[in-house]
Amino acid sequence: MKVVVTGGAGFIGSHITDKLINNGDEVVIVDDLSTGRQENINGKAKFYKIDIQSPELESIFEKEHPDYVCHQAAQKDVRISVSDPIYDARINILGTLNLLQNCIKYNVKKVVFASTGGAIYGEQEVFPVPETHPTRPISPYGVAKLVAEHYLYYYKTIYGLDYVSLRYANVYGPRQDPHGEAGVVAIFIQKMLNGEQPIINGDGEQTRDFVYVDDVARANILAIRNNSSENVFNIGTGIETTVTQLFIRIRESVAPSIEEKHGVAKEGEQLRSVIDFTQAKKILKWEPIVSLDEGLEKTLVYFKSVS
Repeated sequence: MKVVVTGGAGFIGSHITDKLINNGDEVVIVDDLSTGRQENINGKAKFYKIDIQSPELESIFEKEHPDYVCHQAAQKDVRISVSDPIYDARINILGTLNLLQNCIKYNVKKVVFASTGGAIYGEQEVFPVPETHPTRPISPYGVAKLVAEHYLYYYKTIYGLDYVSLRYANVYGPRQDPHGEAGVVAIFIQKMLNGEQPIINGDGEQTRDFVYVDDVARANILAIRNNSSENVFNIGTGIETTVTQLFIRIRESVAPSIEEKHGVAKEGEQLRSVIDFTQAKKILKWEPIVSLDEGLEKTLVYFKSVS
């Protein structure tokens, strides 16, 4: 089968691409390299440097006629979405719409969409949160991902375009960008390796569900191949870890002498986030297999190798 992976030069998209190619599938990467990296691109994939908002996207679909689309391209930073919600919406809503229009025009069978389990529910009432929990996002990023899910439902209902929305927890692992604001694991590791002081936002008691990137990539492959009528799945571990706990775990492995330092809390960040993967286990036959300690060690080995 032929799969277009948007954001295929990025953190998660490149791992999905590698798995698809290892399985013998044909992959077409669409990435504007604004955050993706040339060195992440699998040499066996066909690569187009293009923004998903571009009208030129149609020429790729016309030429390649993919069977499936794995949509990972996004503005992924919650804080950027808070400071510039219009920019976030252009990429995460209008860019997705441009993609979906081409999917129906060129008879794509299914779209697997990278949604968010961390931001789409807002402040949770249940821990861990199931897919049936009310969706009340408190950041423009979460709002945009929810809007995209509604559009996916519309395109399935009206045009028959099948889809699966994977609501990711906090994904971490090799190739994550340690610069900017997104990706606390990569940021902490890189700063400690460089002998710099990481800053914990707020009191550090905010919790997150940290899921390893290889587990997330595997969920995407299973979603492409699964024929269930269910469309929305949480992809996480169901385990809460505070940011301070994460800092301490990384510090023990990298730089035991670094102090714990706190800064101001950030707007748009929820207090607790942990998601229930029961539905993914039941229907996709997916569950996380990499523990946080194992995943942090693998991530540390990677960052040491590229530093």
